[in-house]
Amino acid sequence: MLSATLERLLNRALPRSMRARELCAQLAGRSLALEIRDFARLRLTCDGTTIAVAPGDAPADATLSGGPLALLGLAGPAPEALLQRGAVAISGDAELAQQFRELLGLLRPDPEEDLAGLLGDVPAHQLARLVRAGAGWSAQAAGTTLRNLAEYLAHERVHLVPRHEGEQFLRGVDQVREGVDRAAARLELLARRRGAP
Repeated sequence: MLSATLERLLNRALPRSMRARELCAQLAGRSLALEIRDFARLRLTCDGTTIAVAPGDAPADATLSGGPLALLGLAGPAPEALLQRGAVAISGDAELAQQFRELLGLLRPDPEEDLAGLLGDVPAHQLARLVRAGAGWSAQAAGTTLRNLAEYLAHERVHLVPRHEGEQFLRGVDQVREGVDRAAARLELLARRRGAP
């Protein structure tokens, strides 16, 4: 079910991009395995004009493995960070995996374009703007709520210490520790001078 849906989405987006068609032709006969940790293993194969997606453990030329969110993050703005952190691992032909990653990035679904086919350009654009504004407002509201909750817990309930007070306390602890270390070193020096053990 998942593989068939993914295959339809990818192949429906393929004609939209000249670069995606070029990459698909270059990758003819090559395959990439996506190992989605604790979920599934999918094998993507290009035949030159379409992409086939099938579940299973068949060998592939390259493999990308990671959690579902990490693998989706490869299509985001900073895929290198995921690789450096180890959230996504590459095995096999790394250059081939990079080409498949570029291809999949080009084939990301464009909901606004799909809606334009159903509703027309202007209503689809307005609806997409509304969704983006709603998502932005939700993120802003969540951030504000978290800040307000932290402030409430720190100032009203005294369960948490405000950040500046905690930092001031830790600086004081560091100063006391350094003072104790200096005093211990002086005492040791005086003891050595007096010849005491």
